[in-house]
Amino acid sequence: MTATTAELAGEPHGFSPFTHLTVQNSALYRLVMRAFVVAKQHFAVHLRPEDVHAALPGEVRPSDLDGVVKALDKLVEWGNLRADPDTGRVTAVEDFYRKRFIYQLTQAGEAAEEALATYDEALGRRGALQAIALHDIVTQLRTLLVLTADEQPDPGKTHLALDALASRFAALADNARAFMGSLQRTIDLHEVEEAVFLAYKDRLIQYLERFIQDLITLGGRIAQLILELEESGRIGLLLRAAAGREAVDAAPEEAEHAAQEAYAHWAGRWDGLAAWFLTRNGRESQARLLRGRALGAIPQMLAVVRALGERRAGRSDRSADFRTLARWFAETSDDASRHRLWRAAFGLYPARHLTIDADTLAARAAAPVPAATPWSAAEPLRISPQLRRTGSYERRGKPRKVEDRRERRRHLAEVAAKQVAETAAARARLVTDRAVRLSELGELDPTSFGLFLQLLGDALATWRPGMRHTVATSNDGSMEIRLSALTDGSTAEIRTPSGTFRGPDHLIEIVDLTESPTHGASDR
Repeated sequence: MTATTAELAGEPHGFSPFTHLTVQNSALYRLVMRAFVVAKQHFAVHLRPEDVHAALPGEVRPSDLDGVVKALDKLVEWGNLRADPDTGRVTAVEDFYRKRFIYQLTQAGEAAEEALATYDEALGRRGALQAIALHDIVTQLRTLLVLTADEQPDPGKTHLALDALASRFAALADNARAFMGSLQRTIDLHEVEEAVFLAYKDRLIQYLERFIQDLITLGGRIAQLILELEESGRIGLLLRAAAGREAVDAAPEEAEHAAQEAYAHWAGRWDGLAAWFLTRNGRESQARLLRGRALGAIPQMLAVVRALGERRAGRSDRSADFRTLARWFAETSDDASRHRLWRAAFGLYPARHLTIDADTLAARAAAPVPAATPWSAAEPLRISPQLRRTGSYERRGKPRKVEDRRERRRHLAEVAAKQVAETAAARARLVTDRAVRLSELGELDPTSFGLFLQLLGDALATWRPGMRHTVATSNDGSMEIRLSALTDGSTAEIRTPSGTFRGPDHLIEIVDLTESPTHGASDR
């Protein structure tokens, strides 16, 4: 039993816990692992296959439990999960030997899910230009400047101020990098939603202008504070004090080495902060580059707005079209490709058949001419000299007499009036004062029966399994039908001149919506 459990535990080898990302059904594997992560957040120790099956979304959930069991076994094989015999529901000896397991996350599987969550969060991060971070950096630099006045700066206060400064600066740099990346995706037109972009661009431009203003005013102040700290010659003392604070907990034999490593770490952080706001060794400061990138984003967004406006108005720049066409011509490899591009661009296809008549069609049917036949090899076209000299023209004759259509209009008016009267009579025939059985409708004329079938079809179109009652309106909105099922199993018969209509009996109520329901109001 011990060997079986160890085998099922699936010790991970290398990066095997990430194997489920590159195999078939990777989406199912990720959702299964997500179910275990959620269960762990709810303090659940293990899950059974039926628990995982119920936790999966309906669109990806396997139809049977075996699909989930196979996915769980593969994750055990890769080391993401651990399987233990499920003895909690054993009631007989046969159940003890039956393959039943409970599953839980392994340490490697949990670490893989945490890494994937961090990866997904980093990809979806949009970032922000944190102007408030600039104010915090100014505050911490002033605190350091005050500490330099002491002969022996307090290590605790120094470390706290430098740590707060480094944390705020790291957040500023990370958010700025993420924001500029997301800004470029916003400016790019590949997947832009026009309405969303137009509503978003004004606020984004104001946001950029506000940050640029703060960066100009506060960036100069930060640079001045950095220069004051460096010119005082005591920034190294502050960095060594912070490094000594971090090396306090190191082992005695490693204390000196730990202090040197901590000092190198803090010195690198300070150099990075200084390079962000100061131009040195011919390299522009990162703050100036960020300001230039943000300033350049504004005209780029305005260009996108112009492009969207031109695309909405259907405008086309002919000079740009010709430049694009010239580039296509330059990229062609041979003359044949250039000829095809010429014909496709300007529609100058070979024209062989200027006239088509019965004789021409008969001749072509007897001796077909392939479409690829060159002009020089095709039969000559015989064009009349008169047609060549004067072109085609239409022989004019006497204008036709104006016909008197009053009789036809009168007939159409009579037909329309008759149809309106028949429809009104049919609607009046079908309207019920209350809910009645279908069998009580009696005999219907063809017009009334046709209207009844339309209403019944509209009601049955809204009927769903398990429903006992439905309400529908005719296509023209003039009538409403309310249909309720009966439980007695009776059959309704409606007689018409063409035959008898049979079906399950229902309660039906038909209302004419074009009439004011005065009688309904009085009844109520």
